[in-house]
Amino acid sequence: MSGTSAGAATAPVPRVAVIGGGPAGLMAAEVLSKAGSALSVHVFDAMPSVGRKFLLAGKGGLNLTHAEPAASFNTRYAEAAGALAPMLSAFGADELRQWTHDLGIETFVGSSGRVFPKDMKAAPLLRHWLHRLRAAGVQFSMRHRWNGWSDSGALRFASPGGELDLQADAVVLALGGGSWSRLGSDGAWVPWLQQQGVSVAPLRPSNCGFDVAAWSRHFSNRFAGQPFKSVAIAFTDSLGHEFTRRGEFVATETGLEGSLIYAASSWLREEISRSGSATLRLDLLPDKSAAQVLADVSHPRGSRSLSSHLKSRLGLDGIKAAILHELLDKSVMADAASLAVAIKALPVTLVRARPLEEAISSAGGVRFSDLSADLQVQGLATAQAVFCAGEMLDWEAPTGGYLMTACMASGRRAGQGVLRHLGLWSAA
Repeated sequence: MSGTSAGAATAPVPRVAVIGGGPAGLMAAEVLSKAGSALSVHVFDAMPSVGRKFLLAGKGGLNLTHAEPAASFNTRYAEAAGALAPMLSAFGADELRQWTHDLGIETFVGSSGRVFPKDMKAAPLLRHWLHRLRAAGVQFSMRHRWNGWSDSGALRFASPGGELDLQADAVVLALGGGSWSRLGSDGAWVPWLQQQGVSVAPLRPSNCGFDVAAWSRHFSNRFAGQPFKSVAIAFTDSLGHEFTRRGEFVATETGLEGSLIYAASSWLREEISRSGSATLRLDLLPDKSAAQVLADVSHPRGSRSLSSHLKSRLGLDGIKAAILHELLDKSVMADAASLAVAIKALPVTLVRARPLEEAISSAGGVRFSDLSADLQVQGLATAQAVFCAGEMLDWEAPTGGYLMTACMASGRRAGQGVLRHLGLWSAA
């Protein structure tokens, strides 16, 4: 980075507003702070403190990134992989781990390949990060909700002291998507950007649960909240795309949710949008072949009930046995061959995604076609250059560290873009 020259020492110091205090905004602020006294960096957030969703994500263990090879890692972003690839190449999983270590936080790779802080906690990392940002001169204003632009082109905020108009030379918008509005990501920014002519893909739930048409009262009352462990799902959509994976999920009062369902959520959501429903095939016993299951189901059971027989021969009981009774006709349950097929590929039809408010993340956002390589919004008539980063961009990814990594990488790129725009960036 380069500072101002001696001849420009009396020129006003450019001001950059970073709106949104999540990982993308904080990373943009960190990059901007490298310009030192040549730049004034100010972070605004509507919440009483920054990193609310970041802290919630770390409640059960902060999943920072994933240790799989970069080629596989990048495919997790599906249609947005090409747009995100340059950012992830510059700041991917390895770079994020090193950045974390530089903060004084050690990491480790879990058995699933997910990367966590050694103590699993988000709060210490956030504390160290904020300390470093403040020491670098970054200013913070909490309870400042951005409300778009004034008629004069200033940034409008609702603050504890009333309405505030702020002039800035550039702004980084890192306002999140539309999920978890109580933590600040409420999608309120969408109409303000659309009014400026920015193309925004509709915000939709991602990493979300789904509803079935209706569980019986017995199934819902008895099994809601219980997990399906050691299962697999397979799904082929109407366009021929296939998804197959093993894992776990849970039954809810209205349907299914959990990591295995989240992993397929984008495919399921889009199929429901196209066709009105999506039917996955649930393998209740992925460690057994279809032939083994058929042999065990067909084994003479004597005077034992079917439930006792399935438990004894196959270990099927609890929620796994219950969903067979829930979804299969008595005639299928009574036919060994049909029952064996269902145990290995039980059709479960989903009819709607759960609301965006409940989703872990959101799909949709500012389309990359409206952004430069530095994530600057093109063609705006605003008084300041506008850059976007994080989950408000049009991409989605499964859980597993991919969300956090792309937020950080895009925040870093937006910060660099501002510095280049202001003439403060040097590759040296």
